[in-house]
Amino acid sequence: MSSSLTTTEPATAPPSRVHALVTVLCRRLPFTTGVLLAIVVTGVATGALWDAASAQAWFDGAGYGLPALAGAQWWTPVTGSFLALTPIFYLPVLVSFAVFAGSAEWRLGTGRTAVICALGQLAGVLGAALTLLVFRDTGWTWAHELATHLDAGISAGALACAAAVSATVRSPWRLRLRAGLWVYVGVSFLFLGGLADLEHLWAVAIALPLSHRLAGGHRVGPAGRVHAGRREWRLFAATGLALIAVAELVLWLFPADSPLGTTGGADTGWGLALTIAVVALLANGLRGGRRLAWWCATTLAAINVLIGVVAAVGFAFGQDSSAEKALAVTGAVLWAAELALLLLTRWAFRAPSRRRSAAGIGGADAPGVRELLGRHGGGTLSWMATWPDNAHFRTPDGQAVLAYRRHAGVAIGLGDPIGRTELVGDAVRAFAAACEHAGVVPCLFSVTKPVADAAAGLGWSHVQIAEDTLVDLDGLELRGKKWQNVRSALNRAAKEGVAYRHVVLADEPWGVRSQVRAICEEWVGDKGMPEMGFTLGGMEEALDPATRVGLAVDADGSVHGVTSWLPVHGPDGEVHGWTLDLMRRRGDGFRPAVEFLIGSAILAFQAEGMRFVSLSGAPLARSAANTEPVAVERLLDVLSRELEPVYGFRSLHAFKLKFSPRFEPMYLAYRDEGDLPRIGMALTRAYLPEANLRTLAGLATAHAD
Repeated sequence: MSSSLTTTEPATAPPSRVHALVTVLCRRLPFTTGVLLAIVVTGVATGALWDAASAQAWFDGAGYGLPALAGAQWWTPVTGSFLALTPIFYLPVLVSFAVFAGSAEWRLGTGRTAVICALGQLAGVLGAALTLLVFRDTGWTWAHELATHLDAGISAGALACAAAVSATVRSPWRLRLRAGLWVYVGVSFLFLGGLADLEHLWAVAIALPLSHRLAGGHRVGPAGRVHAGRREWRLFAATGLALIAVAELVLWLFPADSPLGTTGGADTGWGLALTIAVVALLANGLRGGRRLAWWCATTLAAINVLIGVVAAVGFAFGQDSSAEKALAVTGAVLWAAELALLLLTRWAFRAPSRRRSAAGIGGADAPGVRELLGRHGGGTLSWMATWPDNAHFRTPDGQAVLAYRRHAGVAIGLGDPIGRTELVGDAVRAFAAACEHAGVVPCLFSVTKPVADAAAGLGWSHVQIAEDTLVDLDGLELRGKKWQNVRSALNRAAKEGVAYRHVVLADEPWGVRSQVRAICEEWVGDKGMPEMGFTLGGMEEALDPATRVGLAVDADGSVHGVTSWLPVHGPDGEVHGWTLDLMRRRGDGFRPAVEFLIGSAILAFQAEGMRFVSLSGAPLARSAANTEPVAVERLLDVLSRELEPVYGFRSLHAFKLKFSPRFEPMYLAYRDEGDLPRIGMALTRAYLPEANLRTLAGLATAHAD
């Protein structure tokens, strides 16, 4: 019996990640997976994966189009959907179907996606055939020639799925996705004019207006008109202008037989190059909402439309059918759409020129900020608004101020607005409106929950980016195991003759100030990176007479460490607490200097009757959450891990746990995810204003090594 119990059975190897992924896809996306496999199997069985299907004798009975339907080959919309015209087309067919149909099946379910795809494919095929049937005998060369073509692929059904998915995406991405679909099918039809392009146009033209019905209960938001703000219209106008220039360039380099004629042989190189250069300048101005850029873009669009109208008249009367005229007429259609967009959204382009707006988006000086703090109080970061590198936005009534930094076209609001509590929502709205008027991206960094909620009222999103660590001083005693490290630092300092001095650094002798400066410079040199700024003050901020500085000094007068503390004003204007800012120690000095300094400061502030101290929040660091982090939070976690070897955000957060704090979340509030890349760049420049690309690249290389 014992031998049978000890018999060892062969170990079973755990399933690979690829196998697990395939299993999940087959279970969650059976329709998408099945169609993709059918396309590949059909390509292998027919040889279409390596020999063009359109060149095979059997293709006349498998491809779909007007000739097949006219010959009563009703099955071809099905058979042709599992083929591609040439081997090189298989990659875009498979990828586009996997993305569009897979997204639809993930969001809408298998049955609904299968129906949408089948009906969309059929609508594209039949709509294109009907169009060619109507126009092939009208003398329109394009329609007459295309009526003899056959096509293959399931791309029309995939685009119908993408149109349905647009109803499940929240604003503003819903409008962006729909605009992208319209631009794709419109530009492809006008500039390429192939049979597939006509099918795509029909599929999207039918599916997109019905997207809310197709999505059923999975849709997000109400049906009907999608409202967009100034920023969205500016983005669409700038993107449209750029796309027109790119489309004309591509068509000039790679001529095609468009519905309005062939563009081969067009000699417009210099004129097109000039147009592209002008468009590059205007697109950037439109993105910023510049009024001058709007006037110039409107004039340019009107000129191109007029040129196209003249060319179209020449076509109509048979006077000229050159490639240049065909390109002009084709482009004029897009220019007309751009002109209509510019005219309908002219209210979105009222931002002054950069020279006129260089002073900022609002006005308030640091003394004015201090006055408001003394009158209404503020948060734990509010004193940072007085730092000289900040600009200030004041509400029209002058009752609230928000400090901000402007980098990379982004206005980064620093902390909560300063003013009466009931005016927070009005201040956020006014700041957002002023930023949009000035053509910059607004965001609010390190704000509290009430301010994040006020921003949510504008349709903004927010994500936690740090935690404020607060120590309540009322009744606090440094007893128990949780305060053991702090007590050990205090006891060791007493034994080694290190004393705590609570001072105003600006009033200290030159010798003390020079030692503090040397400690700060040593810390920066050891990091091998520029000193961080924005919400992290340095020596200059510590010299403000309103701040308090803690010094660890030995019997010889040598400074071993330094901390600086910013005042926190309560609603009555009085100082109720202090926020930790600068925190440095000498490399060869008293080792637990920082623990000693913070512990001593806590006792000193408690003796003064203060209510709390804030150890501030470490950027990109927070306690572990009980819920699964969203995509933005995962991105911030990755960034925090990458910067940890240099700046130690997570280590700093863990260090502050020694002082048994309570936590208050701090948020980044932003309009939507489309702003995040620019906000990330702006925050990098705000925190590292002296870092260049070579420095950052060196950091990345060193960390990789």
